[in-house]
Parts: sequence; structure tokens; C-alpha cells
Amino acid sequence: MCGRFATTLPNDAMAQLFAAAPSNDLPDIPNYNVCPTNRVAAVSSDVLEGADPQRRLQPMRWGFIPHWYKTPSDGPLLINARAETIAEKPAFKAAARARRCLLPASGFYEWTKDADGNRLPWYITRADGAPIVFAGVWQDWEKGEEPLRTCAIVTCAANRAISEIHHRMPVILEPENWPLWLGEAGKGAAALMRPAAPDALVWHRVDPAVNSNRASGAALIEPLES
Repeated sequence: MCGRFATTLPNDAMAQLFAAAPSNDLPDIPNYNVCPTNRVAAVSSDVLEGADPQRRLQPMRWGFIPHWYKTPSDGPLLINARAETIAEKPAFKAAARARRCLLPASGFYEWTKDADGNRLPWYITRADGAPIVFAGVWQDWEKGEEPLRTCAIVTCAANRAISEIHHRMPVILEPENWPLWLGEAGKGAAALMRPAAPDALVWHRVDPAVNSNRASGAALIEPLES
């Protein structure tokens, strides 16, 4: 799964990276402890027949809200969508076909436990230092005072490296696959819902301070001193 991540790339740099038009109400950057229900920056694409795709960098609530929820807390908090069942689950199947997005991050957190049951956080980044780009799906929830655009991160079984920490991992997309996931390059996006190569990611232990969703600051991603 993916339950926390960090974003440090400035919004203008993200807009340039994805060749996307930025909204004027994007979340503040950096955020070293992005938590469920936070606003996050996401890339979607308007694909119109006979016209060039138009990408947008816009804010979304991390926590997908199905259209039948009467309130945002009317059911489980859907921050992840399992690749194995996304095309079948009522909450996600329409979005998996037509509303896919990219969710950029600098890295994400995962936890193991020691012999006493204490949660030990790890910070995971790309080995090449590039931003991580999660595969996502989005949905507009329209039963509030204003429409709320929401999203979830697609997850898959962990590769053999990440499985040392957790049995699930986010689907991470390479730049050459962004157009296919966004629907700009035709059909076949389902083939992208697979683990990253085992050598694509690196990780290190970080301070348990990040166990609190109130924690903030760059120190959260620093390697834990032994």
C-alpha cells in the first residue's frame, strides 16, 4: 500500500516536467508528510477527439470518494486502489477506464515492526534521484456545497526488494508510459499496473517522528543515525 509520502518538487517545476498547465490553487510545497485527506498535486489529461491532449496540474483530495457516498466519511477511506481488482470494484472501475492521473512524489514511507511491535518507518525514493510518479485514478464527488475532486493511488504486489519491507507497493510509472496511463496513447494502460524493477528504488530508516501525522519538516526524510 501507500499511506504517506513526501513532495518537494516546486509546483512550477512539476508543471514543466509534465508539460501541464498549473492551477492557481495548488497545495503548498514542500510537504514532507503528505497524509490521507490532504490536498495533493495531480496531473490529468483532457483527451478530445481530433485535438491535442491538454494536461492539467491540479489539486485533488487524497482519498477517493465514490459517487454514492452521502458525505466524505460515509464509508472506508479509499486512498489506494488494488491493481488486481480495480477494473471490477464498483468504486473504481469507471475511473480506471476513463479518469486516470499521475501523482508526483519525492518519496514515500513504509513501515516494519521490531520484536516489541514498534513501528519502524522507512523512506523510499528512486535510485536515480528522479521524482516518483504514482499511477492514480480520480473522481469528482458532487454532493457537497462544491464539487470535490478526489484521487487514489494504484497499488500492486511488491517486487522482491520492497517485499523485505511490505508486501504491497504503489504502481510507479516511467516517463515513456505517462501518455498511455493518461489515455493519450490509446488503450493498454492495464499492462502498466506492475511492480517497478527491483533495482529502481532505494530506502533508508528515518526517525519515528513521522509516525505522527502532525509531524513536518525536512528532518523527517533524513537517514536515521545509528
